[in-house]
Amino acid sequence: MKLEERIRELIAVGASVTANCQPCLKYHISKALESGAEEHEITEAVRVARMVRKGATAEMDKFISDSCNPDMVSSETAEGCVSGGCGCNA
Repeated sequence: MKLEERIRELIAVGASVTANCQPCLKYHISKALESGAEEHEITEAVRVARMVRKGATAEMDKFISDSCNPDMVSSETAEGCVSGGCGCNA
């Protein structure tokens, strides 16, 4: 089963919000309207995406706090936070 273009573009609107991609959002809003989406549907897609993004941000903030608190984790994990154990600060 293939999703209709309107639904795919509404999904893309939401994905653009969660990815923090302004050019993507502008493009997919335009395409959603061209595909027959109504403004209230786009508004709802944005609202849901913002909830997802907010929840993901809160979880990441908690993960960072827990992972980078030397009192709560092993010394290896805490050192990784400081020394760039993921490779981004190598």
